[in-house]
Amino acid sequence: MSRARCHALFLAAVSPRGATTRVAVRRGLSAWPVLQEPDMEYQDAVRTLNTLQTNANYLEMVKRERGDPQTQLEAMKLYLARSGLQVEDLDQLNIIHITGTKGKGSTCAFTERILRSYGLKTGFFSSPHLVQVRERIRINGQPISSELFTKHFWRLYHQLEETKDDSSCVSMPGYFRFLTLMAFHVFLQEKVDLAVVEVGIGGAYDCTNIIRKPVVCGITSLGIDHTGLLGDTMEKIAWQKGGIFKSGVPAFTVLQPDEPLAVLRDRAQQISCPLYLCPPLQALEEGGPPLTLGLEGEHQRSNAALALQLARCWLQQKGYQDAGELKASRPSLPGQLPPAPVFQPTPHMQQGLRHTEWPGRTQLLRRGPLTWYLDGAHTTSSMQACVRWFRQALHHCERQDRGSEVRVLLFNSTGDRDSAALLKVLQPCQFDYAIFCPNLVEMASTDNADQQNFTVTLDQVLLRCLAHQQHWSRLHEERASPDPWSTPGQEQGGPASLLLAPHPHHTHGASSLVFSCISHALQWITQGRDPVFQPPSPPRGLLAHPVAYSGAMVLQEAAAVHVLVTGSLHLVGGVLKLLEPSLSQ
Repeated sequence: MSRARCHALFLAAVSPRGATTRVAVRRGLSAWPVLQEPDMEYQDAVRTLNTLQTNANYLEMVKRERGDPQTQLEAMKLYLARSGLQVEDLDQLNIIHITGTKGKGSTCAFTERILRSYGLKTGFFSSPHLVQVRERIRINGQPISSELFTKHFWRLYHQLEETKDDSSCVSMPGYFRFLTLMAFHVFLQEKVDLAVVEVGIGGAYDCTNIIRKPVVCGITSLGIDHTGLLGDTMEKIAWQKGGIFKSGVPAFTVLQPDEPLAVLRDRAQQISCPLYLCPPLQALEEGGPPLTLGLEGEHQRSNAALALQLARCWLQQKGYQDAGELKASRPSLPGQLPPAPVFQPTPHMQQGLRHTEWPGRTQLLRRGPLTWYLDGAHTTSSMQACVRWFRQALHHCERQDRGSEVRVLLFNSTGDRDSAALLKVLQPCQFDYAIFCPNLVEMASTDNADQQNFTVTLDQVLLRCLAHQQHWSRLHEERASPDPWSTPGQEQGGPASLLLAPHPHHTHGASSLVFSCISHALQWITQGRDPVFQPPSPPRGLLAHPVAYSGAMVLQEAAAVHVLVTGSLHLVGGVLKLLEPSLSQ
């Protein structure tokens, strides 16, 4: 089917009547009009930020220069100097530097919350944001205010404008570089006791790696992601992640496959970085109370174990006595990493783990008959963890529900990720409906610069959603053919203890819809039954689609509707913007 034909079918199937002309003329998202309100200084700041070099172009530039990481770091140092800081100034921030493929944001959140429980003033830099860009820079766990963001943004922007060199090919830093610089300025001026800094992509080439003297470093679970930039094997990716190691600075990692773990060990040995392997959380719980985590999912235990080691090491380096009493020491085996200490988590540590919040990651919202399961998993391994969490949480909810239920998948995937592989992992969940839409909150949203994305055109995101739908249909057709060697009652995708019984009301497995934006998708899914999300009537002509019409009847009558939102943190953020309006305030 031709590209033009795909686009025409998409518009005919899912666009509200009267929207076709608008979609057809707005080929690029960057061409959308922007409202200019005199009282929207924060939005003006974000719009100006969005005009900087896009992340997509930045990644292409890094790819071209990846043979020489110093090119990236030296450029970042120049930007830092132009902003009024030197690399030595960053030493004052007492930084915990964290990278990895899976769970680095959650590990940062655990670490920050643990240390905040000690009464410390914390800074936290992370990416991406879910609803508002100011979420990326946090003080004491809270996004900086719109006023503080606006003040620091314009101060830094004007400083860089005044110091730019006309002979330079790039006079202003790109989007992520600018926010990294801004975070350093905010943390220094707000006089935080420590800063937890999450790497953007990779490690060796990442602009956060101008940090020369972190207090401690951490590497979470490794996986395949950003292969165009980091390499297409676990070993290549491990080499990139190990680029944050510094001589004499302790570092910790979790259990990894043998090959990438060996790469991390060699990288650490080459520069005399003491690298330790974290014991499982169970080892720290022995002889004490079970640890309660504020984030759901079995995979969060690995992130919590790493966070405890990072926090304890930071406290020890800074002379704190209350850093957890050692319980045992484990000898290291030849050729293996030395094990991190087994200690008794302090009451402050227990409190920090229990109170950790990190929206959009294994987050559950129960509202009336609808239960929302939100997780921004976007790699195969993180999607496997998401499925395990979803099915366990679903099993718990189903025991409380009475009557008919409907399972809905809301999915999108971006960049160079293998969406077919992600969707295959989701197949055993036996969804009644699969819904695909771009990461656009509204079709013509012009009042929120935080949600703007200039890296792709509208055609591209619509066609990608159609491709997701085609992948889903093919997977369902393949799954409909029984495997004669399979064991009755057990599905592929994991151990039997983690799987639920087949969905008793599963009759719509092949049913799927593509919507033009998140708002339209949620209008159809909720059918006005979510007590908070009360949209206007569905777009005219929508229910003329046979699947949309029959599905609407099912959703209206179901006693319980379970919705998993996954595949992209940006999609999760758009959904949260609509379901939790307070996050936009």
